[in-house]
Amino acid sequence: MSSGNSASQAAERSSLPRPSTSSRQTLAFRSMRQYLFDIASWAVAVIVAGVLRFEFDVQRLNVTSIAMLIGVIALVQFLCSMPMRLYQHRYHYGSFEEVVAVGITALLNCGIEELFVLFFYIRLGIPRTLMLIALPMALLLMLGVRYMTRLLIESNARNKVKSVPAIVYGAGYAGSEIVRQLSTDVMSPYEPVALLDDDPNKRHARIRKVNVEGTFSDLAQVARRTRAKVLIVAISYADAKLLRRVADEAKRLGLDVRVVPTIEKMLGSPAQTTFNLRALSLDDLIGRQPVDTNLAAVGGYLTGKRVLITGAGGSIGIELCHQVHRFNPAELIMLDRDETNLQAAQYRIKGHGLLNTPEVVLADIRDAEAIKEIFLQRSPDVVFHAAALKHLPMLQQYPAEAWKTNVIGTLNVLNAADAAQVTTFVNISTDKAADPTSVLGYSKLFAEKLTAYMARKTDRHYISVRFGNVLGSRGSMSTLFALMIEDGGPIQLTHPEVTRYFMSIPEACQLVLQAGAIGKPGEALILDMGEPVLILDIAKRMIEMSGKKIDIDIVGLREGEKLHEQLVSSLESAEVTEHKKISHSRVEALSPDELDFDAWMAQVSGG
Repeated sequence: MSSGNSASQAAERSSLPRPSTSSRQTLAFRSMRQYLFDIASWAVAVIVAGVLRFEFDVQRLNVTSIAMLIGVIALVQFLCSMPMRLYQHRYHYGSFEEVVAVGITALLNCGIEELFVLFFYIRLGIPRTLMLIALPMALLLMLGVRYMTRLLIESNARNKVKSVPAIVYGAGYAGSEIVRQLSTDVMSPYEPVALLDDDPNKRHARIRKVNVEGTFSDLAQVARRTRAKVLIVAISYADAKLLRRVADEAKRLGLDVRVVPTIEKMLGSPAQTTFNLRALSLDDLIGRQPVDTNLAAVGGYLTGKRVLITGAGGSIGIELCHQVHRFNPAELIMLDRDETNLQAAQYRIKGHGLLNTPEVVLADIRDAEAIKEIFLQRSPDVVFHAAALKHLPMLQQYPAEAWKTNVIGTLNVLNAADAAQVTTFVNISTDKAADPTSVLGYSKLFAEKLTAYMARKTDRHYISVRFGNVLGSRGSMSTLFALMIEDGGPIQLTHPEVTRYFMSIPEACQLVLQAGAIGKPGEALILDMGEPVLILDIAKRMIEMSGKKIDIDIVGLREGEKLHEQLVSSLESAEVTEHKKISHSRVEALSPDELDFDAWMAQVSGG
């Protein structure tokens, strides 16, 4: 067995790529060249220091002693450099890390040489202050050679790569990082030529030879002068209003727009920042908002707990799984009735879609016995109930399906949670439950009322979270518009004045987790969706971003649809919680004993 392993290991080693002989020789030559440059720097510094020390009386210099001292310096320099691996290609030319390594090596060398001189200065005729005078000059020469080498390398590489001139909007941390990387990355596709910032205190700032040349209002003038082709928005948490303004002005000036990743991503992978610059997305222009998450509060009810998510394979479900996973639950149980969706969820969390591990559970929330059995077996502490039917016009045609899934299915999950003594239950609801006019709205309102009932019955942390449309979710308006554009149009719009609330999937899920931490039993927590967005404006922007000529057809509102949605019912009063983007409202409880399908159908028909 051991011989087989040895053979396989030998074969594996032989298959690994090895540096060619010429490459090793080149690296050795560079190391030797750099070492000789450093010794030459010390030699020049020592000779000049001697001349200065003897006030330019060259006759007083002991050439033999100076030569001996330089020889000792050469030996000590090599020995002192070994712990820092100064000549083993650890550092980039002229980097801060190399400056530190050179400085430490030079200081050690100087200290040792100073001791040598103190012991032998009478015999050698070398002044005791010679090394102290030589040190700053040697450092200046060594660092100067490295800096000039770096400039030469970057200049030669830049000449081989055709970079596009770019204006960077934002001179804060993100802007500084972008300018630094664009300036030093020889393969960067962009060359920063100017900075813009609306902070008057940064009016004369300068970052790596790139000046702040005004505010955003000066964009047209700066773009003409620099002949820039790209505008990079280096504001990690730029809101949608600002980005729409940037996009409109850039379009007028013929500039392509690129945006930076968030600060978290930049800190997590700084070396890749320049390659993460991306074009503006619809998410940026509508719903890109920062979320101030109380990590301690969220982690307090998720970390080390068993968490079950229904509808785990949906757009919201998958993102919830991803965000919950970051808080290190004791177990994450992903439940869905669609095996393909479960595979997508498992791949996102585990990096594989084998579907043969216990974190994926195939079940339908309509099956009360199966759901109860799963809950009793797995004993979850926290449940996020995201499973639902959500397409309004489809449910208008088939209201019984909405009843079976959104109402009875939710009751099944609530009963199972009660039986398993789940401590925290978060029901994912919708803004259509506020003053409902559709089957979808009525079904989700009943789900909220059932959740409130179970909260009162158990006195446990059972709440609902209500929000509007989510950009990029499966079957969402933006996804459908994208398909229509891809097919050449036209885009079918229900009404030219229809508005909706929007947020991104990550933002919605972050706020859902936050709501689970601060909500009180029986409440509906309402997420701040910002200002409602005109759907016609979204359609026009998507057409503009596609670069195609697409018509827009007005087809009229469908049955049950509202012209404008609201997040709070006319009978509710929402109060702001400790989180500025979440408010809460009490929900009227509905006992399961009061459920009556015929009465519900009559109510839906009347709505």
